[in-house]
Amino acid sequence: MTEELPLAKALNAGLRKALADDPKVLLMGEDIGPLGGVFRVTEGLQAEFGERRVFDTPLAESGIIGTAIGLAMRGYRPVCEIQFDGFIFPGFDQITSQLAKMTSRHEGRITMPVVIRVPYGGHIGAVEHHQESPEAYFAHTPGLRVVSPSTPNDAYWMIQEAIASNDPVLFFEPKSRYWHKGPVDLYASASPLHSSRVVRTGTEVTLVGHGAMVNVLMQAAELAQQEGTSVEVIDLRSLSPIDYAPILSSVQKTGRLVVASEAPGSVNISAEIAATITEKAFYSLEAPVLRVSSFDAPFPPAKLETVYLPDADRILEAVDRALAY
Repeated sequence: MTEELPLAKALNAGLRKALADDPKVLLMGEDIGPLGGVFRVTEGLQAEFGERRVFDTPLAESGIIGTAIGLAMRGYRPVCEIQFDGFIFPGFDQITSQLAKMTSRHEGRITMPVVIRVPYGGHIGAVEHHQESPEAYFAHTPGLRVVSPSTPNDAYWMIQEAIASNDPVLFFEPKSRYWHKGPVDLYASASPLHSSRVVRTGTEVTLVGHGAMVNVLMQAAELAQQEGTSVEVIDLRSLSPIDYAPILSSVQKTGRLVVASEAPGSVNISAEIAATITEKAFYSLEAPVLRVSSFDAPFPPAKLETVYLPDADRILEAVDRALAY
C-alpha cells in the first residue's frame, strides 16, 4: 500500500508505528506534546499514546540528552527531538562524552538505543542557529551513527530502523523538504539503515550528497542531461558509517566525482569522501574529486541564504570543470 505523504508526515507515521510496536519507545523534546513540535512532526502522538510516552521537556538540550541516556540504561528507547540544528550544541558534551562512549565504557554490558532527531539545513528563510549543518561534528565521533533521509519513503523506514538500533543514532532531517510529498510504501521491506543508493543512473559524472542536497543534485543532473551530459546521482543516506560500495562502483564507470553538501567546505563529510575515493579509486579517476559546499563563514542573514547555499548552477559548474580534464 503506497500513500503520497510529505516528509514530515512520513516521519510522524514512522514514529507512530514505532510507538505502537514497542511500549519501551518514548518521545521527548521541547514542545513536542500538544503542539506537535515546531514542524508538527509529532502532531497527535501525545493524544494517542499519552503524556508518559510523548512528553515535553525544559529548554535544556543537555538535560534532554542526559535524561535519554538514563532512560536507555533502564531499558527504554528514547527518541529526542532537538528543535533546531544549532540548538544541539548545548547537548554536545552529553552526546560525545557520554552517549557515544557509554557502551564501550561498560565493555558492551549496556547499550544506548537513543535516537536524536535534528531538523537541519537551510532554505527556510531563518537565521543562524536555525539553518546549520552540523553533521560532521557527530560523524567524526566514534560510537555514534549518523543518518539523513532525503525522501518521505526513506524517512518513514529509516526512523523505525534507527529506533530499533541498539546504537545511538543522530537522525538529521532536511527541514526544507518537510512539506514536499512523495510516495511512501507502508508495507515494503526497509533498506539497510547504513546503505547508500543510486537514485539516477548516468555514465559521465557521479554526484554524491545527502538530505536536501539530493534534490539539488537531481535538478543539476536533469539540466546536465539537457546539455547532453549523462550524470549519475547517489544518495548517501548514512554519514557514519558511509557505504562506499555504490560510490566506488559508480566512479569506476564515470571516472569523475562531485560531492556536495550544505555544510561549510572545510573539514566536512565531503572532504572525507573525496579523500577515501582518491585512496581507493585513484586509477579510475579522470579528474580530481571536486567538492561543492557552503562558504566557510557563519550562516548569513536570511536574504543571503541563496548566495551562501549550493544550488544547481554551482553543481553544474563543478560538472563542467570535471569534464574539462
